[in-house]
Formats: sequence, C-alpha cells, structure tokens
Amino acid sequence: MPEPTFDAAVRAVETVLYSVSTVLYLPVLVAIAALLLYMLACLGAFLGEWRERRRGARLLVDGARAAIDTCVRDSAAPLDAHLERIVQSAEGAGLRRLDAVRFVVRVGPALGLMGTLIPMGIALAGLAHGDLPHMAQNMMTAFTATVVGLACSVLAYVLALVREHWLRADMLDVAFAAEQALADVPALRAIRA
Repeated sequence: MPEPTFDAAVRAVETVLYSVSTVLYLPVLVAIAALLLYMLACLGAFLGEWRERRRGARLLVDGARAAIDTCVRDSAAPLDAHLERIVQSAEGAGLRRLDAVRFVVRVGPALGLMGTLIPMGIALAGLAHGDLPHMAQNMMTAFTATVVGLACSVLAYVLALVREHWLRADMLDVAFAAEQALADVPALRAIRA
C-alpha cells in the first residue's frame, strides 16, 4: 500500500503539470494561428516567385551574375576566390529562404499535437465534472488545431520541395556563370593590353 505522502506528491506533480498545460493553451492556439498566417504569406511569395520565374526572372541568378560581372570588371585579385565567395553567398541566401519554409514542416505538427492534447486534457476534466458542452467545445478545438498544424506542414513541405528544385537549378547556373567568367578573364586581359 503506497504511503499517503507519495500519493500527495504525485497529485502535486500532476496539478503542476496540468497547470502548465493549461497556461500553454492560449499561446499554442495563437502560435497555430500565426503559423497559418505565415504559411499564407509564404504561399503568396511562392506564387509571386513562380510567376516571375515563368517570365524568365530569377532573382538569385540575376543578382549573382551582376556581382560576378562587377567582380570581373574590377579585376579583384584573386579572382577565383572572389567568384567562389559570390557562389557561396548565393547558395547561402537560397538556403536561408528555404529554411524559412522548412521550419514550418517541423513546427506545424508539433504545434498541432500540442493544440490537440491540451484541449483534450481540459475536455477530460470537464467530462469528470459532467460538463458535456464544454467538453465538446474543447474537442472541436483539439481536432481543428491538429488539422491546421498538419495542413501548414504539408503545404510547407510541398513549397520546400519545389524551392529545393529551383535552388539546385539556380546554383548550377550561378556556378556556370562563375566558371565562365573565370575562363573569360585571360581573353579580357588580352583585349585590355
């Protein structure tokens, strides 16, 4: 038979954990709503970039080519190191944009799960007191949080896949432009001389 002090300690820990869970209820719901708004903004930016790419504009490649042209024109020595720096900077910029979407792939399900479990705990407490309408409301919130978190994650995954493909293609073109500029330098120096 367990000691009464052990049972009291377990109930105290349970009460503290339930209180922490209840305190997190509103912040988690706000975070899920913010995540949804963020994904809508990401979707809008993605559609804008897709439209620009269909027109032939590729901002990462165009910016890197302009930097390469400036570097070659200024004849910065050692040219190969400067060109490599431009290629790496372009890749870093592309990866940062990609990481902004990949973040949602991981965080969406976690927030959805938290948004599910917290209201379910509150709903079970309501059920223990016989408050069925309150329980039903919390269960509806729980399942809605799951759906929104997973939907954001799936959308982010699709956007990340397409952006990864774009980034690979862009980086091939940036690297080619750098190699081409490096190969053309002896011819440019011969013309200037």
